[in-house]
This record gives sequence, C-alpha cells and structure tokens, in this order.
Amino acid sequence: MALIDEIKFDPAGLVPAVAVDESGCVLMLAYMNRESFEKTIATGKTTFYSRSRKKLWTKGEESGNVLEMLDIYLDCDGDALVVKVRSGVPACHKGYLSCFYRKLEQRNWKIIMKREFDPGKVYPVSGKYPRGEAK
Repeated sequence: MALIDEIKFDPAGLVPAVAVDESGCVLMLAYMNRESFEKTIATGKTTFYSRSRKKLWTKGEESGNVLEMLDIYLDCDGDALVVKVRSGVPACHKGYLSCFYRKLEQRNWKIIMKREFDPGKVYPVSGKYPRGEAK
C-alpha cells in the first residue's frame, strides 16, 4: 500500500491540513488533495488545494511567504494532516503570523497578534484580495 493510500480523502477528494510552525504555533488550516500532497512531498514546499479557486496553490507563490515542509503527521483516523513547517514569515494573507489571530474574550473576538505586513502592499489591488481584505 502506498503511503498516500492511508489518507482518507473526503468525497470531494480533500483532507484538512493544519500548518504548524516549529514553535508549535498553529498557522493556518487549508486542504490538500492527492496532487497537492504529492507536490508537497516532492518539493518540500507546502502546496494546498484552493476550494474557492479550484486549483493548487503553493503557500507563498504571491506573497513570498513560503512554508517549508519539515514533517507531516497523519491522525489516527487517517482523515486529517498536520504539516510541521519552517516559515519565519507571516502565514496569514491578512498580514498576521497566524490565521488564528483572534481569540474569543467576553463574547467578542479580540485581535491577539500584531499585523506583520500590509496585505495591500503584498497582494495586487486588482487580484483576489482588493485592499488586502479577503472575500
């Protein structure tokens, strides 16, 4: 059995993949399909499948904020991955180190990280994130 055959992809052919940096900080959640998993293994750069754009994307292809794959872990049910990465740069397209930059406090979302870069300067204004804001 090939190692990829141990991954239980959902009916859409996807599996959730949590990117975690060397310090243990959860950076982001994305999805992988068979092709993006194989590309990640082959290149050492984390590659995901974009559900909204319906195509592969290698983290950092626009921003330069590449996530270098160090290890991949498969959970006990075979239906989720953790990708340990080396980054040293913000992972969130909104300019934060982590996509999980908000914490629930007293029934409100509190921003708990400082913004590391201005998304409007990293992503093209005419591109998918006008004025740095995700849709």
